[in-house]
Amino acid sequence: MKLGVMGAIFAGRSLAEAVEACGEFELDAIELPVGAYPGAPFFEVRKVLARKGGAQEIAAVCRESAIEISALAVHGNPVHPDAAIARAHHAAFVDAVKLAGALEVDTVVTFSGCPGGSPRDRTPNWVTCPWPGDFLEILRYQWDDVLVPYWGEQLKLAHEHGVRIAIEAHPGFCVYNPETLIRLSERAQKASGIKGRPILGANLDPSHFFWQGIDPVVAARHLGEAGLLFYCHAKDTELVRDEAAVNGYNDARPYTDLRRRSWNFRTCGYGHDASFWKPFFSMLRRYGYDGTISIEHEDALMSAEEGLARAVDFLRESMIADPADTPWWT
Repeated sequence: MKLGVMGAIFAGRSLAEAVEACGEFELDAIELPVGAYPGAPFFEVRKVLARKGGAQEIAAVCRESAIEISALAVHGNPVHPDAAIARAHHAAFVDAVKLAGALEVDTVVTFSGCPGGSPRDRTPNWVTCPWPGDFLEILRYQWDDVLVPYWGEQLKLAHEHGVRIAIEAHPGFCVYNPETLIRLSERAQKASGIKGRPILGANLDPSHFFWQGIDPVVAARHLGEAGLLFYCHAKDTELVRDEAAVNGYNDARPYTDLRRRSWNFRTCGYGHDASFWKPFFSMLRRYGYDGTISIEHEDALMSAEEGLARAVDFLRESMIADPADTPWWT
């Protein structure tokens, strides 16, 4: 496996400066943010696509520093009930797929999105329980009328450009755990009419699973068995058990309210030590994942530079292959 970084951490720098920083941290790869929520800090995607040789210029900047482009990130909500937001995020996704194809990068990372609860809604509606019965009708509408038809069409686009779609399961969106991710993959592939290997799979980010009570190691096994381990983020979560004992982990207080929240995003190693991360990487290997581990920095208690440096040191040690990963007969 390779060690990389989600490039949003370098917002404010040029692409050349971001790639140079990757070299200074002895990273292997960079995941380039190209629109929607993370924005596109390094270049305007439309201009790159419109310029002859534009994609090759981007690739050359990375190649000169021996930094691989591991994926393009366009986390957004293309099924947002606000038509203007949906159009903008859909356009960003389409541009990302086209640019990935031009760069010969095989993975675009995104969210599933979340529609409203009906065609009349103006804001997303994330359903977390089946009762009262209105919620089941909302789920039927979201999945049958919006989500599956939308992603079925996007699989055709991705297939045309030789790209896989790696959905990051995230609370607040319709895909938030392994079950919903596997369901969307299966239903969207069927709707697309495309046969063969799945085109829509997982960007497995353990940070969003911890506070839902999901074991990311077991989640990796289930996703691996389904053949959906497409990509992996490395971000940690600190669980504040005293606060959770009072109010639980479903915590909507602002991320800046660090003293009262029941969980907070942390640099890898500051929420869970090697006793989690080593088995996690072992499970990824057992199901054939040999791609990039992309560090995502969202730790409010550390600067970007400090958080990245500590994550790199910690993960390099944790990623050392366990002899148990190698079958005895090889």
